[in-house]
Amino acid sequence: MVKKVVKKTVTETINDDGSRKTVVKEHAPKEVVKKKPAVKKKKMTAREREELLIENFVGLQHAMTNMSIKFGSLSDNISKLLQVFEESAKNFVSGGKSDDRDMLKKIDSLLNQNKTIAKGLVLMEGKLRGRSEEPKAIPPRVEMKPRTEAPQMRPRPLPSA
Repeated sequence: MVKKVVKKTVTETINDDGSRKTVVKEHAPKEVVKKKPAVKKKKMTAREREELLIENFVGLQHAMTNMSIKFGSLSDNISKLLQVFEESAKNFVSGGKSDDRDMLKKIDSLLNQNKTIAKGLVLMEGKLRGRSEEPKAIPPRVEMKPRTEAPQMRPRPLPSA
């Protein structure tokens, strides 16, 4: 709903000779828009706040548990992938073909990608635990020696600061 308001100003002056002068001024109409009354939000009680905080905390714990389980399975998968690379390297060394240099370059590229992924995972794990410091540098990898027995698949714990 719009209302038009006309404002009038009346000014009365008395001159030095005693005569009165009255001036009436009208201002242009202004459009006034009525504001709707603000809806008051219901304040939460202390009990409702506590219940909401508890519910959010339980949800956060659930998400952290799922993340932990997924990191464990990711660690297992990376260990399996590393085992495949080790077996591939053994087969390559035993084959001794010189035209497989492209294959070696690809394997080196994959190993570098694996290192990058591992660094990223360590950084993410640090953020999840509330740490913000940089992880220690990963030492260079030592040449692989052929194993005579089958390697055991055990997940390694993540480094802690």
